[in-house]
Amino acid sequence: MEIHEIQQGSPKWHDFRARHLNASDAPAMLGVSSYKTRSQLIYEYATGLTPEIDAATQARFDEGHWLEDLARPIAEEIIGDELYPLVGSNGKYAASFDGLTADDKIVWEHKTLNDSIRSACKEWEDCEGVRIGRGYASALPEYLRAQMEQQLFVSGAEKVIFLATKREGETLVERVEMIYEPDESLRQRIITGWEQFEKDVAAYVPEPEAAPEPVGKSPETLPALRIEVSGQVTASNLAEFKATALAVFQNINTDLKTDEDFADAEKTVKWCADVEKRLEAAKEHVLGQMTTVDEVCRTVDELKETSRQIRLKLDKAVKSQKEAIKENLVSEALRAWGEHYADLSAELKSIVALEIPRPNFALAIKGLKTLSSIRNALDTALAQAKIDADALARDYREKLAWFDETAKDYRAIFHNLQQLIAKPLDDFKVAVHYRIGGHRRNEEMRIEAERERIRKEEAAKLEAEQRAKEAGQAAIEGAAKREALAQDIKPAIVADNSDIREFLKTRDFGKEESHIRAVLVEFVRFQTTFYQEKMK
Repeated sequence: MEIHEIQQGSPKWHDFRARHLNASDAPAMLGVSSYKTRSQLIYEYATGLTPEIDAATQARFDEGHWLEDLARPIAEEIIGDELYPLVGSNGKYAASFDGLTADDKIVWEHKTLNDSIRSACKEWEDCEGVRIGRGYASALPEYLRAQMEQQLFVSGAEKVIFLATKREGETLVERVEMIYEPDESLRQRIITGWEQFEKDVAAYVPEPEAAPEPVGKSPETLPALRIEVSGQVTASNLAEFKATALAVFQNINTDLKTDEDFADAEKTVKWCADVEKRLEAAKEHVLGQMTTVDEVCRTVDELKETSRQIRLKLDKAVKSQKEAIKENLVSEALRAWGEHYADLSAELKSIVALEIPRPNFALAIKGLKTLSSIRNALDTALAQAKIDADALARDYREKLAWFDETAKDYRAIFHNLQQLIAKPLDDFKVAVHYRIGGHRRNEEMRIEAERERIRKEEAAKLEAEQRAKEAGQAAIEGAAKREALAQDIKPAIVADNSDIREFLKTRDFGKEESHIRAVLVEFVRFQTTFYQEKMK
């Protein structure tokens, strides 16, 4: 953290704040501040114009500073170390600290005690006339946690000692003590929120600061209608009244566009109803004085009907035109969201889809009456939706970059990448490694099985070749034996077969003895017969 030697509240301090993203503005940036809207903060950052501090706000600031000085010794006693108020920055992010220890490990933050802080306390005790509350800082309103989270981010401190106090006179009578520790999810929301905020500031078209909320005004007051009768109308300003009334009616605006138009229209609706009542009273006054005065009655009825028609038209216009404007504003927000979503989806190159629901803008503006509050609510909801989408897209891009580096050769086995990428990063990596490991094991088993099959086929082939070779060798050996036998018995050919059998008994023919013997017997017989025939 870089420390800046500037006095909080000084011109140099205001200049510093204008050039940084400040912790005290983080709640408004997130749209959770009760003091300033996100739209107002964008206007201030874009134009550099800030509203003048009124007496009530200055009094609130003074009270906070007074309580802060009163509570500082208590905080130092709790921490057991001295606290130093300072201003620090971490790049473009900045924070003003009520107190920071010399080793930058503990931040002290002080607030004026209110009911929302009291509600976060789980236990209370009384100590020397001071009511002390304690609880969990996670239960504090988000606008407080957002500021403290950015303070921790800027300073690198380990925790915040949060103290909220209330006084009576110059004495503290109530205080709340809590310890706030880093919240990574909130910190990421703040960082991505500031990124979107800077984009919105860059795209902002400066406009005059919003005027105070219109209270509305009715048309100019009509003259008092005076009609005196005595059997006939004796005195009346009816003609002048009619001319004035019709002129006023004609100038009433029924084309409603701005908050001021709607406020005027709502006032005029009430005014018209009052005119109708007054005309009806005048008519009854006349009729009460005489039985019939046609001209008076017709004029009164005409004006009364004109007033009624304008009242009904305006009443309908207030409802219908405001609804139409709301629909247009919601449609514009949806269009901006759609464009942003499409741009992010294109960055992912259709590998996976950003599965994020469309913002519920209708819910965001539910119950709001003025156009300015509706616009602010839509802008805030749109910004939050963009922040969420940007965070998800960033998460997906990080996972895909890792996936491309780790599993680029295995993309075909990840048919359910859309489901896997929705997991937290560590779980996603585990799932990818597990899938790749399983695939490798299956491939190794398949390759080993293929090798075993080939080995068996080669062994069977070699065995068959060996058997064939052995069979061929046996055939050669058998033929040789038979040839040798034939040579052996050729000189011993005699007519008597018994001599041949005796001769054969003296020879060893091995396994094929019986077969060879039978063949040789037939052969000898043939030879004997052949030679006997030759001898003849």
